Amino acid sequence: MKEACEKRATNILNISGKKYAFDSTTIPLCLATFPWAKFRSKKGGVKAHVLYDIEAQVPAFYTVTTASKHDSTAMSSIHYEPNAYYTFGRAYDSFKELYRIHLTDSFFVVRAKTNLKYKTVKWKRRMPKKMTDAEVKLTGYLSEKKYPESFILIRYYDEKDDHTFTFLTNAKQLSALDVANLNKKR
Repeated sequence: MKEACEKRATNILNISGKKYAFDSTTIPLCLATFPWAKFRSKKGGVKAHVLYDIEAQVPAFYTVTTASKHDSTAMSSIHYEPNAYYTFGRAYDSFKELYRIHLTDSFFVVRAKTNLKYKTVKWKRRMPKKMTDAEVKLTGYLSEKKYPESFILIRYYDEKDDHTFTFLTNAKQLSALDVANLNKKR
């Protein structure tokens, strides 16, 4: 795998460091054949969690759990590399794990949920219809304990799809557009 990664590696977005995407998919299984895979009354399955190397376009790590496990619980099994970027969907809002990424000198980009509780520390850019970029701190009691430092909240409006995306990142050195493009590669 190491040789394949080295041969296929490209540098996307002119951002130094490795770039990974982490996601999962449920694989349905027949309960008659796999009774141990029960996760609903009449459904069976397992969940494959894959860390994908965006530049080399190959899986870098995977783990399989029961289908009933929440997506974010698999984040703890990832070995985070310093100066690497990890992109996640909305299901990966474990602030404890995101803070662990931060403490390893790695960077995360995660889609924010709509009920996120935060206060703005400093505005960088306020263009309501296009892009908003602010340094924020969590205000929810438990989430603030799990991630005590500030990070960047970015709202990006995609004209093509007529959709607004909200991202959280600790990569303060990246522009808001770079963060949006990094998530797009996910």
